[in-house]
Amino acid sequence: MVKLIILPLLLLSSMVQANSTFSNIAIAPEAERQRAPDFLSENLLGGEKGLADYKGKVILLNFWATWCMPCRVEMPGMETLWQKYKDQGFVIVAISNDESSKERVATFKEKLNLSFPILLDPESIVNDLYKVSSLPTSFLIDENGKIISAMVGSEEWSSPDAIQLIEDLLPR
Repeated sequence: MVKLIILPLLLLSSMVQANSTFSNIAIAPEAERQRAPDFLSENLLGGEKGLADYKGKVILLNFWATWCMPCRVEMPGMETLWQKYKDQGFVIVAISNDESSKERVATFKEKLNLSFPILLDPESIVNDLYKVSSLPTSFLIDENGKIISAMVGSEEWSSPDAIQLIEDLLPR
């Protein structure tokens, strides 16, 4: 069960980068950043989680599904990034919009050895809140809870450019 906490997001089209590479990701100027809508969604491990649970951290919010091949491709790189920075103020929150069973998502997580938080959105409520129209789609959210970038398509999250981007965003 997903509980909406904030009004729907109005994405700045200039922030969305289709098939981006990290060297040309558009980072919104501070004055143009929008607050990321909060939500509560079922955690794959039980209970509910939302963005408020990660207040003060840099968040990679990733929308995906088990049937999405580009999503499968980028997940190992996300795990690498998570392992490198999870203790330094960085979190990955992966929102699965699979309509199939929770067990399918759990099997997928185990098969790929993923340890970052996975939330479930089978009715695409959070997906709709963030106006996601293609998978995978990722949002980078700063430690103040504002969206700094949105990316459509698979990314190589363990690349040197991605690592540099996250390092630049982490609180000092």
